[in-house]
Amino acid sequence: MDFSTSMTLTRRILFAVIIVFLKLLMNVHLSEGTENDVYCLRSIQASLEDPHNYLSSWNFNNTKEGHICFFVGVECWHPDENKVLNINLTGMDLKGQFPRGIGNCTALTGLDLSHNKLHGTIPSDISELLPFATTIDLSWNDFSGRIPPSLANCSYLNNLRLDHNRLRGRIPPQLGLLPRIRNFSVTNNLLSGPVPKFVCASIPKESYANNSGLCGYPLDPCGSR
Repeated sequence: MDFSTSMTLTRRILFAVIIVFLKLLMNVHLSEGTENDVYCLRSIQASLEDPHNYLSSWNFNNTKEGHICFFVGVECWHPDENKVLNINLTGMDLKGQFPRGIGNCTALTGLDLSHNKLHGTIPSDISELLPFATTIDLSWNDFSGRIPPSLANCSYLNNLRLDHNRLRGRIPPQLGLLPRIRNFSVTNNLLSGPVPKFVCASIPKESYANNSGLCGYPLDPCGSR
């Protein structure tokens, strides 16, 4: 074997080794990602009371890739991959606090926990738990405390519903800077003070109804009461 042939063979072997290494690295990364999503759903199931056993279909004994995509209320990016796109648990009569484990669903874009019996405060770091959310619906629960200003960091938000809870204090003015917001509702809470000035959306006064302490356009001017 001459020198040039030997060098060509060496290059081919080296190239093949690099390809195999990259594939192994990608598989490890994907495995870690999908394991996070499985843990995300496990933690949600464990942290919430489920009186009607809606979440009993969440059987984690099956380890086949994509099995979680058939869980009630779960939609995946692709049916053969454990990567959660949306979680919709509306109207299940679930009880408990906001499930912080949801932050392990790292590619989640939609969360609907409406029409349940969840209580406690909305996490102050919700933007870190749901950085890519386009829809967050926590309406018709029993959440209390203040609306976290960090929601303003959820820059992909199109829809934010916090109505029919027991939220108090001011609506963070930073929410008005959300660049993609289209729908926003805080009706039937205990909120007060000026409403945000939304720069990229026209939010109707009906979205603030039944919060006697709110003021500012499109409501009555502040100081006029």
